[in-house]
Order: sequence, then C-alpha cells, then structure tokens
Amino acid sequence: MSDCTHDCSSCSKDCKDRDLHENPHPQSNIKKVIAVVSGKGGVGKSIVTSMLSVLSARRNHITAILDADITGPSIPKAFGIHEKAVGDENGLLPGKTEKGIQIMSLNMLLPNETDPVIWRGPVIAGAVKQFWTDVIWQDVDTMFIDMPPGTGDVPLTVFQSIRIDGIIIVTSPQELVGMIVEKAVKMANMMNIPVLGIVENMSYVECPDCGKKIEIFGQSKVEKIAKEYGIKTWSSLPINPELAAKVDAGCIEYFEGNWLDNMSEMIEQIKKD
Repeated sequence: MSDCTHDCSSCSKDCKDRDLHENPHPQSNIKKVIAVVSGKGGVGKSIVTSMLSVLSARRNHITAILDADITGPSIPKAFGIHEKAVGDENGLLPGKTEKGIQIMSLNMLLPNETDPVIWRGPVIAGAVKQFWTDVIWQDVDTMFIDMPPGTGDVPLTVFQSIRIDGIIIVTSPQELVGMIVEKAVKMANMMNIPVLGIVENMSYVECPDCGKKIEIFGQSKVEKIAKEYGIKTWSSLPINPELAAKVDAGCIEYFEGNWLDNMSEMIEQIKKD
C-alpha cells in the first residue's frame, strides 16, 4: 500500500492477504536474498555476513551485500572499500570488492567515513529501502543483507519491503543468547520467513600449539538451541586473531577456514519458486 507507514502496531487494516514487498530497481536482477540477523549488537553479525558472501563468491556465484546497519556500517571496512558510490539518472551503482562482490553501504555515501549518522528510525528505514529500490544490482545470484541488531524499525521495514528467502541468526555463547535467539525466531515466524541456520560466534579459542578448543565463555550451546527451535544447520565460529587481522586490514576476501562451509552449502541448495 502506498500509504503504509510499516507501523503495524497502530494500524487497523488487515494486510495478511496483501503483498507489501517493494520491487527492486527495474534494472536489477536478484535471484536469492538472505538476511543475517542478531537479537543484540556485538555478536559478529557483519563478519558472518562478510564471510558467507566471500564463500558464495568462491563458489562462482555473483554475490552482493546490502548493508542495512545504517548507524554501524562496517562492511566496507572489512572489504577495504573507501571509494564513494556513483550513479546517474537511472540510479545508484554498488561498489565492487577486489573479487567482484557488489556492496552498497551508507559509508559509501557519506562525505567522511567516520561521520556519525544521527537519524531517527523512519529515516534510517527509508534509506535501507532505497538501497533496494534505487540501486542497480547487476545479475546477482545471492544477496546478503547485513541487518542491524534487534527487532525495531529497520528489521521490520526490511522484512516487509524485501522478499527474503531466509535468515541466518548470529549469536554468542553467553546464557542470555537463548532469549535473544527466541526473539529473532519469533520475529521471523511472524513475518513468515524461514530460519535457515544459526552461527555461534566467539564459540571457542583454538590453542596454536596443540589445537585444543578452549571454550572461554563456557560450553557451546549452539547445537542445543538449534534443535530446540528446529533449526537444521548450525556452525561455531572461533575467536581467531588471523581472521580479525584480515577484517581490520580490509582483506576479508582472503580469510582461510572452513567454519561456515556447511552454512554456505545449505544456502546454495535453496531453490527459488
């Protein structure tokens, strides 16, 4: 609906049978869209988004990242992108990484990368929607959306405006994670979006001498939580200094590790209707 404010809590209209999804730019071609979400900040959602995108590109898929984390856009830094986005009368063109991954992030539109984004929720949500409708995404096999944490304006706008094929939930090992995952799962169910997998970040540290896994935050809970919520695919991501160094250097495309291979394989097997 053209007059929809996306604030379902104050709306009396029954939209169950109405399609609120926005069409992408007329010149865009996007086959599959995966959203990477977290119930709280600081769990490593952006690094998981980046790694899954790199793995997708390594499988020879044309891959893109829509950075919906407007107030904390870290995707360009992970890939070493500092150039500004360009466009013409037809629309904006995404930037491209060294390996050809298409990226659009607010940092690519700001005069300075370190400028804060002091916007209210509806303005942020509108900017994310424009990344979908005004950017010309070129023959994308798989798009990953790096979502902001929580269940507020922006996640709601993304889920209502973009036809999402599934979500990946990123968590950390602390006790609080069970409640956080439940919130994310319930929101996905309310929006009729399947939960494809769960990644437990900072799950352990691997001893450089003997290879032993040290669970510094306690025993991993990802398998238990995945089974509890009927999530079939799960992965554990360690605290890895080499991986962190590659992100800081803008070289995430050169990371080495098979931690998310099962997640990447599962995403590849998703069939579109």
